[in-house]
Amino acid sequence: MAKWKIDPDHSVGSFSILHLTVASVHGQLNKVSGTVIFDPDDIDSLAVEIEIDTDSIITGIGKRDDHLKSADFFDIKKYPKITFKSTGSEQAGSGHCRISGDLNIHGIKKSIVMDVNVSGPVKSPFGETTLGLTGKAILNREDFGITWNQPMEKGGFMVGKDVEVSMDIEADLTE
Repeated sequence: MAKWKIDPDHSVGSFSILHLTVASVHGQLNKVSGTVIFDPDDIDSLAVEIEIDTDSIITGIGKRDDHLKSADFFDIKKYPKITFKSTGSEQAGSGHCRISGDLNIHGIKKSIVMDVNVSGPVKSPFGETTLGLTGKAILNREDFGITWNQPMEKGGFMVGKDVEVSMDIEADLTE
């Protein structure tokens, strides 16, 4: 089975969440590392381990980023990492699979399923053999103990519960 190292310069986690019940706020986590085990001839062989530095969160608004890093949300001093370790993979079409695994956010581990598109592998102009993975899932942030919120005057809450997350991964062949 081939081993691939996640390229931190070309990998990112991103999210979208409803704000003030009317529009989505988007952000990303830019420090992603880990490994992929994968045989390109067997999509069911896909296994991943990912680690994300919570201090790398960025939404483009410094005040909001600071709030997200605080104890109200990610509490990055207490929980500096988000981790995901797959427990299984099942083909769901050509170049597509569903990966189940354990996601640990805010010190709480939950089993989730991500829909993943697999691209490549390809040979880069610089000689590396590279694999691409794009994974998507919808999570309830409250399942991970991230519950801060404020009620809205006419109903609803300032911050949505459901978070659309995606991972865009490039991984280079190491063995």
